Amino acid sequence: MKPTDTVALKSTADLEQMRAAGRVAALAMREIAQAVAPGITTGELDRVAEAFIRDHGAVPSFKNYRGYPASICTSIDDEVVHGIPGPRVLVPGEIVSLDLGVYAHGFHVDVADTVPVGDVAARVRALLDVTGRALAAGIAQATAGARLGDVGWAIQSVVEPAGFSCVRDFAGHGIGRALHEEPQVPNLGRRHTGARLTPGMTLAIEPMVNLGSADVYIADDGWTVRTRDRSVSAHAEHTVAVTPDGPQILTGLDGVGDHILKSRG
Repeated sequence: MKPTDTVALKSTADLEQMRAAGRVAALAMREIAQAVAPGITTGELDRVAEAFIRDHGAVPSFKNYRGYPASICTSIDDEVVHGIPGPRVLVPGEIVSLDLGVYAHGFHVDVADTVPVGDVAARVRALLDVTGRALAAGIAQATAGARLGDVGWAIQSVVEPAGFSCVRDFAGHGIGRALHEEPQVPNLGRRHTGARLTPGMTLAIEPMVNLGSADVYIADDGWTVRTRDRSVSAHAEHTVAVTPDGPQILTGLDGVGDHILKSRG
């Protein structure tokens, strides 16, 4: 596959617009992550996120996307991704994956993090750490001239030696004027295989890591993805640009631009 045949490459001006949208996304993520606490409902987190995004002149990318009813995804414990916010109350010991998209200046960006609700078990803390490190490893491979398989290989090489599993049925994706663009960005792979990465590509890199088996299924609501063995799952994501100077995280802020990665330190 030739990237220029199927992938929408972004100009320098395009990337500046995506970076501006990414600042809103990063601030919104920080806002809702700080709001996570025992007793809050996932619906309240959704309302906080939507108000914040709209107050900053942007639009939640997820709301009404293919019929999705909310502005963010809130996936708790064995829910991998796409959990729908509602009346569920967060309780100590859980983890909640927060996933949001922002549309501004003609472009979408996508960011996610998984946050503990109070104290969590040591093995769950390790899962969160590994997921953050896997994201960092995948981003580091998003360099001009590398291949998509290098990104998946890097993620897998962090996750599996730690005793966890990479979700295979869902993947990252290209992003830009559309929320989902080519190429798909799997969370496992072989080095030196797949499409070659080209400056101007923008990728939502998003490891989904399970404490147990990689097997997942879609719940009866048609959205929520859950682990088949009911093991806990974590998710982290950044929107990243491939540039001649290396990968650039677009969903960040000066000083806290890598807030997700730093949160794992």
